[in-house]
Amino acid sequence: MGVEQEKRQVRNSREEVDYVQVIESRSFKKLMRDRKKFIVPLTIFFLVFYFSLPILTSYTTFLNTPAIGDISWVWLFALAQFVMTWVLCTVYVKKAATFDKQAEQIIDEMEQGRKSR
Repeated sequence: MGVEQEKRQVRNSREEVDYVQVIESRSFKKLMRDRKKFIVPLTIFFLVFYFSLPILTSYTTFLNTPAIGDISWVWLFALAQFVMTWVLCTVYVKKAATFDKQAEQIIDEMEQGRKSR
C-alpha cells in the first residue's frame, strides 16, 4: 500500500509542474543551448564523414590507390567509419551524463520553487 501512495504522490507532484515556467527558466535555456552546441557540430561532422565515402568513391579514384600492400584507402576509410561511430557514441554517452545532471538540477529548482509557495 505504501508504494501505491508514493506513486500517487509522485504523479500528483508532477501534475503541478508549471512547464511554461520551466521552459522560461535560465537553467533550462542554458541546458538547451549546451545541448545544441554539442549536438549540431557532432551531427555535421558525422554526416560529412559518413557521406564522403560514397561521394569520393563515385567521383574520384584517389581511394582506389593502395595504402598498405593490397589494402586500398577505401577499406581504411570504411573501417574508420566504424571506429568513428563507436567513438562518437562513447563521447555522446559521457556528455549526456552532464546533460542529465543539468536536468536534475532544473527539476530540483522547480521542486524547491513549488515547496516555497
